[in-house]
This record gives sequence, C-alpha cells and structure tokens, in this order.
Amino acid sequence: MAVPGRRNGMLDEEGEEDGLFQEDGVLLEPDSDTPPHLQDLATAAQLGDVDALRNALDNLNGDINEPVEDGDTALHLTCLYGYLPCVQLLLERGACMEVKDEDGAIPLHDACAGGYTEIVQLFINRATDPECKKRMLESVDVEGDTPLHHAARGEHVDVVRLLLASGASPTMPNSYAKIPSELADPGSEARRILEATAGAVACQ
Repeated sequence: MAVPGRRNGMLDEEGEEDGLFQEDGVLLEPDSDTPPHLQDLATAAQLGDVDALRNALDNLNGDINEPVEDGDTALHLTCLYGYLPCVQLLLERGACMEVKDEDGAIPLHDACAGGYTEIVQLFINRATDPECKKRMLESVDVEGDTPLHHAARGEHVDVVRLLLASGASPTMPNSYAKIPSELADPGSEARRILEATAGAVACQ
C-alpha cells in the first residue's frame, strides 16, 4: 500500500528531491517504475483529475487492473487519495474491486485507511453479490488486516459503523492476534463501538 505524499525516497528540507516535482501536494516521479503505456493513467489517478483519467482510459493500451505504481492499480491510488469521482469512473470502466496490490490489499483497504466513507459505501453498494461483499470485508493484506482493521487503526468512526453494519467481523484477528478494537486508542469512540460489537458477538 502506497503512502500519500511520499514517493520512493526521503524529502530534503525544502520538500523536494532530485527527479521529483510537486503538484497540488502530490509528489510525482517521472522516472518511476510506472510502465510507459500507463503513465497517463497513473498521473491522472494520483492527481484526481477525472477528465484526464477519462482521456487516459479512452486511450488505454493495456489492462485497467495493471499496477501503475508501487504495485498499486489506478483504483488503489484513487481510493488512497479519496478521489470519489475517479473511483466511480474506474468502476464504471470495469476496474476490479478485488484486485490486490503488492501487499495483498484491495482498494477497500485503502479507502478504509483514509476514512473515505462515501467510497466505502460505493464499494458495498456495488457488491450486489453477497459472496463478493463477504470476500471484500474478509480480505486480508500481508499483515492479516481486514478493511475493518484499517478503519479501526485510523479511528474512522463512520467507516467503522458502516463496515460493521455491512457484516464485517469485529473479532477476526490479524497476523499479530489483534482484533480491530485493539488497534484503536483506548477511550476512543471507535474502540468503544468495536468492543461493544465484539462483546455482543461473543455472547451469541
């Protein structure tokens, strides 16, 4: 999973690095590992430019689900940065909701980590097949984290509520035997909600 605002290397005191340029707070690396035929798609996804993204898709000579940067697909990047219109466009054009990045995370992991409730709701709404929704909610990355673990870690209360209401398990442990509630700070509303839900599940 990529990290917003940081791209392959340490920034110097002025926030710039050789070979990098910055636009609207997003660092772009012209000489990155992005395949040449996906450069336009990657740039549009990073910047959240829906018109540029539409143009890149219209002229795409490749697979919409190919990794464009650091193992992330265009859908991963738009979820990472919270670009709802771009996410909608990619899904309309056939981007796979269950595609995994190099860390085993699906786009829903990124949306949950960022607390982007509308994007999370969009994924849940589009998962009209109950099995698809179940797979996404239970999908784990290399550390065994589900989307709910990511939402809990960020203490994104609205996303936590939405995931729980959609059937996410509050008791599924990750690779470190941590359930989602243990990743939220003690005393936080997110932790309180998760602990109460986990307790109710345990009593069933």
